[in-house]
Amino acid sequence: QLQLVESGGGLVQPGGSLRLSCAASGFSLDYYAIGWFRQAPGKEREGVSCITGSGGMKNYADSVKGRFTISRDNAKNTVYLQMNSLKPEDTAVYYCVADRGSCPVYPDSLSYWGQGTQVTVSS
Repeated sequence: QLQLVESGGGLVQPGGSLRLSCAASGFSLDYYAIGWFRQAPGKEREGVSCITGSGGMKNYADSVKGRFTISRDNAKNTVYLQMNSLKPEDTAVYYCVADRGSCPVYPDSLSYWGQGTQVTVSS
């Protein structure tokens, strides 16, 4: 079964850090760009970051530049999103998406989605 599983979400105070993981099973991520998206209640889905299959290209939304870092370990078939200096406005469900294209990721019917992980930033 082809699957993406996110983990690492949770409750953190403003200024804190979390590292999200996106692990694939049933297929290799080597040739997939991975995008991280988030969706907060009542808001549209937002692209947060993206990394190409080789890891040679990365991009970030302006809202997270300088605070979030995307990386991948193809040997572990996993992509990470290190989130530092978290703000309450980062609160959302975070999803990873695997896509055969490049960055930025535009998910379509052939993309693989994870189930999402909740990130809550609150004091």
